[in-house]
Amino acid sequence: MWTSLFFCAFAQAPPIQEVPAPDSESRPNVLFLLADDLGWMDVGFQNPDTFYETPNLDRLREGGVRLTSAYAACPVCSPTRASILTGRHPARLDTTDFFGAPQPDAVLAAGREGAKRLGWFQKQPLLPAAYINHLPQSEITLAEALGSAGYDTFFAGKWHLGGDGFEPETQGFDVNVAGHHRGGPYGPGRYFHPFGMPNLESEEGDHLPARLAEEASAFITAERDGPWLCYLSFYSVHTPLMGRADLVEKYEKKREELGLQAEWGKEGQRKVRQVQEHAVYAAMVEAMDEAAGEVLRVLDESGQADNTIVVFFSDNGGLSTSEGHPTSNLPLRGGKGWLFEGGVREPCVVRWPGEIPAGGTLDVPMQSVDFFPTILSATGVGAPADVELDGRDLLPVLRDSNAESIAELEARPLFWHYPHYGNQGGFPGGAVRRGAWKWIARYLPGPERMETQLYHLDRDIGEANECSEAHPEIAAELAAEFERWQGKVDAQMPLANPLIEKAKSD
Repeated sequence: MWTSLFFCAFAQAPPIQEVPAPDSESRPNVLFLLADDLGWMDVGFQNPDTFYETPNLDRLREGGVRLTSAYAACPVCSPTRASILTGRHPARLDTTDFFGAPQPDAVLAAGREGAKRLGWFQKQPLLPAAYINHLPQSEITLAEALGSAGYDTFFAGKWHLGGDGFEPETQGFDVNVAGHHRGGPYGPGRYFHPFGMPNLESEEGDHLPARLAEEASAFITAERDGPWLCYLSFYSVHTPLMGRADLVEKYEKKREELGLQAEWGKEGQRKVRQVQEHAVYAAMVEAMDEAAGEVLRVLDESGQADNTIVVFFSDNGGLSTSEGHPTSNLPLRGGKGWLFEGGVREPCVVRWPGEIPAGGTLDVPMQSVDFFPTILSATGVGAPADVELDGRDLLPVLRDSNAESIAELEARPLFWHYPHYGNQGGFPGGAVRRGAWKWIARYLPGPERMETQLYHLDRDIGEANECSEAHPEIAAELAAEFERWQGKVDAQMPLANPLIEKAKSD
């Protein structure tokens, strides 16, 4: 398997389909704002009662459409990020875990003693599936597709889609600021100077979200003849948990005034936060909102806002079961690393003045793979030739939420395949959402293969009431759909963990 994956990763990318390009002055610009680890309930436009304050994102929502059933293709970051840029599912690309997670073959080669530092490999019944740890060069990215049509392309922030030979510059972006292989701000100063990131200078007092906003703003206001793509991928609000002192103090006082205290529940073997009251995390959310607001302000003042598509999204659910447990996703269950709603349902806004009605709300299920074909459709750029996309063009339903368009998308199943143990406690598994029904499978070794659950999200958004016994026909239909889809994308499955059997025999 690994030989074929290796050659696929370096294969020549397919050509872009040639289509008549609209006049450059009429083609819209694209501003994509991507948060990291921000939960569905962490923004005001989705949750008016949130402890965190996001006035700039709330104003963005007023001018656009809020998508209340927007999903990441994976409960962790790198796979979702790859899906946004390619319109293809992580299971199809074999990019199913965060890049840098240990590969099972390396652990097995090290033997039981060498694997002790990764003790869960010895204790868990499955050996997670192998995965490609970079975005293959054979894939056409959004930047490459738009760049081929004359767009200037800019990237700033978290990349986490590969290191040497797989940076943003090699994947279609003309400019890369701070994007490299790391999944968090792990330089000398972390979120503060010095950042230790490529192409990002800093000085004493600099804060990472603000500096990324400065770089994006400079790109937006630069003189150019053609349209542009600005992809601002915040490191916020990923760990390490650290915020500006003034904002931390603000939220410590707010927490005291509201009388909030930490409360805990249980998800699997992990404790899960039940109340939003983490002052440092709140400071990080507001700082990111401020940075987004600055970029949107510059966009307005430059006179380009009316001809710019703006998308706001997050790469996976809020971190609630590990690494400080900084947020609560309630009423959603679970969080980052889990296939429950808290791990994959994301805050999302799309704004395009004059083309998409302002202030609308759309509850049609969509997934991160849909951004690629939707943006290409809106810009009049052809999709890659001879490439099977997993995403759908959402522009018709964004422009006009008629019953026929909505019914078609509601009938479409969305799939997840995460054959790994999440750092946050999540299990290897898969899921399907079709309409209001959500079917979840926990992968198992041996002939059982999987343990399944069924939920009705309209009646039970918290996935508390398993109902497969009451609706066996629905469970069977979704299980069959999932199996067909796995075959279609050649999803790699985890195997029984041989380290367990070896431990028994020693």
